[in-house]
Amino acid sequence: MAMAILLVLTAINFLNYLDRYVLSAVLEPLSTELAIDDDAAGLLGTVFMVVYLVASPFAGQWGDRISRHRIAAAGVAMWSLATIGSGFADDYPTLLGMRAAVGIGEAGYATVAPAVIADLFSAEQRGRKLAWFYLAIPLGSALGYLVGGPVGEAYGWRAAFFVAGAPGLVMAIVIALLPEPERGASDPDEEEAPAGPVPLGKALRRLFRSPAWRINVVGTTLMTFAMGGIAFWMPTYLVRTLDMKLGTANITFGAVTVVAGLIGTLVGGWLGDRAFAKGAGGYFSVSGWGLLLGAPVAALLPVMPTQTLVFVVAFFAEVLLFLNTGPLNAALVACVPSSMRARAVAVNVFFIHALGDAISPPLMGAISDRASLGLAIGLTAVPIAIGGVALLFGARRANAEPDGLLAVEQAQ
Repeated sequence: MAMAILLVLTAINFLNYLDRYVLSAVLEPLSTELAIDDDAAGLLGTVFMVVYLVASPFAGQWGDRISRHRIAAAGVAMWSLATIGSGFADDYPTLLGMRAAVGIGEAGYATVAPAVIADLFSAEQRGRKLAWFYLAIPLGSALGYLVGGPVGEAYGWRAAFFVAGAPGLVMAIVIALLPEPERGASDPDEEEAPAGPVPLGKALRRLFRSPAWRINVVGTTLMTFAMGGIAFWMPTYLVRTLDMKLGTANITFGAVTVVAGLIGTLVGGWLGDRAFAKGAGGYFSVSGWGLLLGAPVAALLPVMPTQTLVFVVAFFAEVLLFLNTGPLNAALVACVPSSMRARAVAVNVFFIHALGDAISPPLMGAISDRASLGLAIGLTAVPIAIGGVALLFGARRANAEPDGLLAVEQAQ
């Protein structure tokens, strides 16, 4: 049953990212029809992320108290209906409202699903299992391009939203009917196991006193800033700079993302579990080196003179960046007791999006309007590199702590 639930959660997560990135696939024709400039187009990504990050702490609080599968089902239904509603938008404010509703729905799902997976599998397996779950980041995002680009080119950008949103209505029913694992079921030796949910104030103090949790937030935020901005603007860059057709640009970039994301995510999960078996900082070490090596490769993207070279460089950049997905999420659920996992994920979500991909699309759009979109993409190498350094520092600290990832600083 554990594997069956994991498969369902993973399938829903694919739809999560499909609905999120179908907007990027049709951004050019949508912007043209609704007369939206790059600054305003970037805000379509920002409003989704702002609402998503604000709603996440509330979803996390409920997720540590009531049925997580019911929260997930309600979230999936809401984001699917809002995605379909985006296809009916006739003006910019309506589209903004629909993308905000998508953010509320996704917050309900994304904050509780990792906690469910942590209760399904032991600590030694979580890096690999969470890597499977987070395959949805590259593969689901690629589906957004692969579905949105061809459908948008053949039938118009509105049809792309209809196709992307419909499957989620079925999956909302499926997840509502599945049994939910007992909290802490895979942590029988957990030292901190309160009889009920930890009060919110105490939970927040516990999070912020955790060095591993703080370092995870810093590294993931910087990575999310860069990857979110690249994912949002890359199809537009290919159309404008390399004169590719909308469908071709999305299909090709989506295919590269699928293969690179599959390799990077699965290899990262395997390497992370192996490294964690040797030391508490193993997850951070794998993630940090992936980001450090990926930064110079990302910087090369806008200076490649041909379509072929752009996609080759994009492939290697994505493999290196996606190495961190499984390890960082495994470290996130490992640095707190089971009674706080949904909130640990939720507050992490708040920070990584508030300071990450909620602001990178409009910032890159502003750079594009004032200089070039290529420069905006190349500059993402800076936060990627800084994130790598932060995570390697975290690896050293976790290895030095007697309690490893679970270490907590004493209150002053």
